[in-house]
Amino acid sequence: MAGRLENRIAIVTGAAGGIGAASARRLAQEGAKVVLGDIDVEAAAAAAQDIPGATSLPLDLTDENSVREFAEQVAADLGRIDILHNNAAIQNDAQRQADLDVLNLDVAAWDRAMAVNVRGAMLMSKHVLPGMIEHGRGSIIHSASGFGVQGEATLTAYGSSKAALIQLNRMIATQYGKLGVRSNCMVIGFVLTPLAQESTPPMVKDILLSHHLTPRLGQPEDVANLVAFLASDESEFITGAAIPVDGGVTAHQPSYADFQKMFAEMGGGKL
Repeated sequence: MAGRLENRIAIVTGAAGGIGAASARRLAQEGAKVVLGDIDVEAAAAAAQDIPGATSLPLDLTDENSVREFAEQVAADLGRIDILHNNAAIQNDAQRQADLDVLNLDVAAWDRAMAVNVRGAMLMSKHVLPGMIEHGRGSIIHSASGFGVQGEATLTAYGSSKAALIQLNRMIATQYGKLGVRSNCMVIGFVLTPLAQESTPPMVKDILLSHHLTPRLGQPEDVANLVAFLASDESEFITGAAIPVDGGVTAHQPSYADFQKMFAEMGGGKL
C-alpha cells in the first residue's frame, strides 16, 4: 500500500542524527524521497545509507550560497521540493557552555544560535518557497523548543532563537498560505536522542520525568510521527500552529511535580 507521502520530495536539515535522522526515516517510510542536509557531511551520508532511497548533500546554514545551492541541487535532481523540515540547530557542548544567563552569556554564542537556528531556517524557507509556490503546494515544518515559550536559568540564546523561530513560522504561514504553502512549528520538549541518553544523568532524567504527564520521556520517533503528519495532506487545514511535543510539560502549573510528591507522601490527592 502506498504511503501518505508517495511521490513527495522532502528535505530535512540537521539530519545526521537524532530527531533529524528519525524524521528523515519516517518520511521515507511514508513514501517520500528524502534528502538529508547537514554540515557534517560524513555523518549525513552514513545516516542516508540506512534510509531506503535517501541521499545527502552538504549544507551550511550560515552561508546563503550553500543554502541556495542545496535547494537548487535538490530541485534539479528530483524536480521539485514538497516538504521542508527545518530541524537543524546548534547545541553542542561548546555552545552550551557559552550560552548562559544574560550577564554571563558569550555574545558569540548568541550570534551562532541566531545564525543557525533562525537565520538558517529563514534562508532554507526563502529558497524553497519559490518552487512550492510555483507548484501550488508545500509544507514547511520547524523544530522549535519548550525553551522558546518558557524562561530558564540558562541557554538564553537557544531559547530566544527558538522563540523567534515560532514567530517566523507564523509569518510564513500568513504570507504564503493562500498560495498553497503551509507552515507549522513543533514545540519540542526533552527527547532521548542517542546523545541525550548518554549525557543526561539518571537523576536529571527522573526530575524531567516528574514534570511529564506521560509515563515515559520522549523519543525521536515521537517527533518524527508529527513531522510525517504535518507533511501529509491529512493536516491540510493546519497552518501557523505551534504544536507541543513534550509529554504535557507545558500543559500544567509549575508546581505540579512538587504537589504530586506531596500527595504521594500524604497518601491522598486532596489538600
